[in-house]
Amino acid sequence: MIVYLDNSATTRQYDEVTDLMAEMARNCYGNPSSLHGLGLDAEKCLKEGRKKLASAFNASPEEMVITSCGTESDNTVLTGVAKVPRNRAKRIITTSVEHPAVLEPAAEMERRGFEVIRLGVDGECRIDLEELKEVLTDDTLLISVMAVNNEVGTIMPIKEIGDIKAEFNKKHGTKVLLHTDAVQALGKISLDTKKDLRNVDLISASAHKIHGPKGIGALYVRKGVKLDPFMLGGGQERGFRSGTENVPAIAGFGLASEMAVKDIKARAAHMAEVRDYLRKGMLQEIPDIKINSPEDGVCSVLNVSFMGTRGEVILHRLEQEGIYVSTGSACSSNHKSSKGSHVLNAMGLKPREIEGAIRFSFNEFNTIEEMDYTLDKVKTAVGNFRKLGSFR
Repeated sequence: MIVYLDNSATTRQYDEVTDLMAEMARNCYGNPSSLHGLGLDAEKCLKEGRKKLASAFNASPEEMVITSCGTESDNTVLTGVAKVPRNRAKRIITTSVEHPAVLEPAAEMERRGFEVIRLGVDGECRIDLEELKEVLTDDTLLISVMAVNNEVGTIMPIKEIGDIKAEFNKKHGTKVLLHTDAVQALGKISLDTKKDLRNVDLISASAHKIHGPKGIGALYVRKGVKLDPFMLGGGQERGFRSGTENVPAIAGFGLASEMAVKDIKARAAHMAEVRDYLRKGMLQEIPDIKINSPEDGVCSVLNVSFMGTRGEVILHRLEQEGIYVSTGSACSSNHKSSKGSHVLNAMGLKPREIEGAIRFSFNEFNTIEEMDYTLDKVKTAVGNFRKLGSFR
């Protein structure tokens, strides 16, 4: 049996997406900027993909900028917003638990002379909105807070942050912008830019987290928001990102987003059921563990510390049984500090809790039967490791 529980790192493409992209690569290979028939066909497919993607955010197609990935979308915001004069605003507010795609460009902007405020979190990875209000000043340029934490699944209060920002701008006559990295949120929670996210200006997304292709992302840019171009050239993507568009991938992203948000409540409920079943089984069957994900976290993530073990060793033992999990963010695995996950550190976990942490991340196709199998193998792996450790 193969049980794939590393969906926060990447997902298997929907078969429908793979089929569509193959068809596009064979038959819709014109350049969307060309004036002949093949070019016009490609442009039509491009518009259709963008339209479907925009629909997932209840946005207009003109507000969707296609990028190569979520990381590029985040970088575009952190570097692009700062280059547009806004009354010499120099403060950027973010959190200590963001994805490296936000933390690294924020650090770069800090080196360039901008002030970066990194909000702390509590033991459930929640920020303090009162602290945000305290550091929100007239010289603030941007607030960037992820919608869902990729390691523990905490859902951040983006609506409330948006309301705080809007009220502050109205009171002080400022133009503070709000960005959210919604890579782990798309397809799991509502990202309606006309309702709960009406005060959010910029939203990052990625296709390969929702059963779409790798190498394609998007950035929602609310009408009227000014950004410095990330890539210069032929002026594609309304001048925000030049370069010939990857039509098959954009079409695939559009279809994946359409499928991911269809019946989103039912899909999310199923993932939550599977997650909760595994959580309950672990609490009942495996002693000395700590659940790091909040109970009201996103449906797709469960982070657990198995005391007296090493997460990496358990990961490889489970792999031998056909179970695929993670010890944290795949995108930061190449440059983790000696202290381990920056998210778990920020939450105040002890070194032994961080060392034994495993992230299980789910998709809509996971089953209760798979969780029974996983629980059995995790219990055995943890027990064996602890027995071996007692002889050291």
